[in-house]
Amino acid sequence: MRIVLALVISLIGASAGAACPPDGMSRTQLAALRAAKWEVAAPAKRQALAIGMLDCLLDPDPVLRDDNGFESLQMWMRTQKLDTATMQAIRIRLQARLTAADPTGVAQPFAALTLAELVRADRVKPFLSEPERAALVRAGTAYLAGVRDYRGFEEKDGWRHGVAHAADLMLQMAVHPALGKPEHQAMLAAIASQLAAPGQQIPAHFYRYGEGERLMAPVFYLGRRDTLNAAEWEAWFAALAPAPGAQSQATLACRHNLKSFLYPLYASLAESKDEAQRARLLPFVTKALKQLD
Repeated sequence: MRIVLALVISLIGASAGAACPPDGMSRTQLAALRAAKWEVAAPAKRQALAIGMLDCLLDPDPVLRDDNGFESLQMWMRTQKLDTATMQAIRIRLQARLTAADPTGVAQPFAALTLAELVRADRVKPFLSEPERAALVRAGTAYLAGVRDYRGFEEKDGWRHGVAHAADLMLQMAVHPALGKPEHQAMLAAIASQLAAPGQQIPAHFYRYGEGERLMAPVFYLGRRDTLNAAEWEAWFAALAPAPGAQSQATLACRHNLKSFLYPLYASLAESKDEAQRARLLPFVTKALKQLD
């Protein structure tokens, strides 16, 4: 453990002050590496490059950020090409970004999206400790609940998509077998906070970039777990209902966003072959939809 920690510290320190493209590389070289499906034969070079790619996740240029930074890290994580020290360095750097200043609005969403891949990697081949997973859940749920930048796609800057990227992180946590009821309840609370807007100090925003479907996915998979009982699910769905009262931008946005969440969830459950999941969620989803009519 001490050796891994020392390697993590050295990897973090070595990348301080770096930029994108990483040191010693050009955009042309990055494009060639992408065309080669991010194949880097030398393990040490691959680990260093992965850490360097973290700065690409900060870049306002979507080619550097999406096509190079995120895509390379996703590929290496999904093919298990990064060692434990590198993965821990990635976790530490990106978890810190969830609460750091984000003047361009891209650092936090892409930290969340990349952490989703890291959680997936830990599910496939565990390397995180229980306290580290718990810290990730706290950081991820706090980030989702705190998202106030609702920009989605822009022609020049590409995607920011904070709500959707945070929902992707929730999805990977929802299917992780090492996480249980306390973590599931924290995830559901964070998801609800972005659906039940009236009464909360958040702007009235109408989802239009598929956020409802992305928020639906972790709830759908949590419905396959048996950690929450029927009464708890009923209470969670009931709390989503807009408060009665005069129409306003906030109440209209809430109804719109709930429909964008509930209809995909209803369709997914209707097609699910998991009878226990259907019984667990479908009655409450149906009731919540009727309340919006």
